[in-house]
Amino acid sequence: MLLLGHDIHNLRAGLRLNLTTGLLGFPRPMDLPAVIESLLIASEDPLSSSEIARLVRNRLAELEDGVEDGEECGETETAFAKEVGQDSEIGEETVVDAIQTLNRKYERGKRSFSIAERSKGWKIFTRPEYGGFVRQLFPGLKPRRLSPPAMEALAIVAYRQPVTKASIEHVRGVSSDSIIQKLLDRELIKISGRADLPGRPLLYGTTDFFFEHFGIKSIDELPNSEELRAVELPEPPLPGAAAEESNPNAISEGEKQLTFAEPSEEKATSREGEIDH
Repeated sequence: MLLLGHDIHNLRAGLRLNLTTGLLGFPRPMDLPAVIESLLIASEDPLSSSEIARLVRNRLAELEDGVEDGEECGETETAFAKEVGQDSEIGEETVVDAIQTLNRKYERGKRSFSIAERSKGWKIFTRPEYGGFVRQLFPGLKPRRLSPPAMEALAIVAYRQPVTKASIEHVRGVSSDSIIQKLLDRELIKISGRADLPGRPLLYGTTDFFFEHFGIKSIDELPNSEELRAVELPEPPLPGAAAEESNPNAISEGEKQLTFAEPSEEKATSREGEIDH
């Protein structure tokens, strides 16, 4: 009986080994979602839908023209190329549909990650509920919250960009030099150019990190973006306009120079008399 039990145990182990070997021996069929998944895993940077479609089309064209010497082409890749070649050309909509298929698969499998689109393209992200564990990999990085004044200034930049510092301060009613510098240091805003105004003041706008930080891919995804961007905000006075409004009778420096340059009539007459003598 002991020998029989030992034989049965060996038989079961052998069956498991053969089954595993058989499964590993048969290549998995290749499909477009799996191809896109491999591209996103291998890429360090986000990939746009158009870029993913271009990469897939390039590889299919290589397979159709014949691979280079020394390059191996597996049976699954060849079968995939033949299958896809019968369909219409791969475009951005096809890529988006394939990514949605992957996300549904991740959801059913309760995976800890998903594919999301940001301003620069698609990327694989871990789900928020696993953030506490992931942060253990980066002990030096701690989440920093923005103060209410910083959020207020950031909202003005986000909804009204490109915007000058004077406009930000005019809306907030207080000086914003330190707040703007903090937002620049956090890489949430950037200098996007200069305004066509006297003095050529700097213009500020949001960065790509801003979109990634708040989980959006464009300004249009901000809450009530269309309504708030359409609201006309009071513009700050131009440099020098405030002084003119406070003292409208004041004479400008240029007018003073012109006044001092013109001699009076009495002095002019006396000078003409001196010349005659």
